[in-house]
Amino acid sequence: MSYQDPRGPHRDPDPRTARYEPGYNPDSRAYGQQGDPYGGAYQAPYPGDPYPADTRGAAPYRAADGYAEKPLAHRGPQVNPATFAGGVVMTGVVTGLAAWLVAWIISAFVEKVNESGKFGVWNPVANSEIWFGVVGFLCALAAGALWYVLQLITPAPNQFYRWIVALLLIAAVVIPILTYRQVSVGIETAIVHLVIGLPSLTIIPAMGNKSLQR
Repeated sequence: MSYQDPRGPHRDPDPRTARYEPGYNPDSRAYGQQGDPYGGAYQAPYPGDPYPADTRGAAPYRAADGYAEKPLAHRGPQVNPATFAGGVVMTGVVTGLAAWLVAWIISAFVEKVNESGKFGVWNPVANSEIWFGVVGFLCALAAGALWYVLQLITPAPNQFYRWIVALLLIAAVVIPILTYRQVSVGIETAIVHLVIGLPSLTIIPAMGNKSLQR
């Protein structure tokens, strides 16, 4: 009776542990090339394998700690630049047109009052209609830039944005009423300022959220 070394290359695999040995082939019970854990050809993973191969038949990548490496998280807002830029520009156009229209209506109303002479002589708004239109357009662009920066540096950008814009809007409405010598001019200017600030407070956040790539 000859003695066979259990560690020799021609030993029969133990069915209880063969599936865990390198080169094990569950179909042919044969061993593949040395160092090839898949027996020279891809085989289906054994039951309960927590790291199944991908659908292309290649062995999955495993990190040193036994877990698949996770992709790096994207930092900053995933904003569609074309959609966001277009939305900001169109918000500026809407704001400029609204400010120009409201200032023109106020000026036309003041002229009618002065022509009638029944309510005294009123002064129009502090600046021309075109000036208010340009200011409204630039304010919308600045609001869009502020929204984007807050997306980069703050944990709750929409909340901070609404607070900042709301406080600036309140100041833009109250300051003319308290500082202008004629109350009528202060009220008319405050109305135009309110029209300029409302689109930045409402349209910019909604447009920005729509431009985010989920």
